[in-house]
Amino acid sequence: MPSQRKLVQTSLIPIRWGDMDAYGHVNNTVYFRYMEQSRVEYLEKLGFKVMPRGSAPVIINASCTFLVPLNYPGVVEVRLFCGHPGRSSVPTYYEIRLQGDDTVYATGESKIVWMDVATGKSVPIPDALRADLTG
Repeated sequence: MPSQRKLVQTSLIPIRWGDMDAYGHVNNTVYFRYMEQSRVEYLEKLGFKVMPRGSAPVIINASCTFLVPLNYPGVVEVRLFCGHPGRSSVPTYYEIRLQGDDTVYATGESKIVWMDVATGKSVPIPDALRADLTG
């Protein structure tokens, strides 16, 4: 992960039995849900409602590298880091662990872009978000 990043959120998410697939480990699509939940918790903590009106954050890309399989039962710890904000976007980075275990089970990245919902065009990220990331 890039060195210029700030830890902004740590989320604890229980692994559900239904998160697993036929191979007996957490399905790869669920990791993206874990990252999404942490990102939403962070934005809502700052007072931003993730709702499709006015201006809102959207994801323009997302990736995940699966290092060690996760299994039920357990509690996932998602650490969300943000990079340096641009005019309308912020890079985000994720480390996924099991609570109480320093092993990194997966890493991820995504890019948040703030957009005007009516026009679909990017707009500057809110001042409060920029202040949190640069302060």
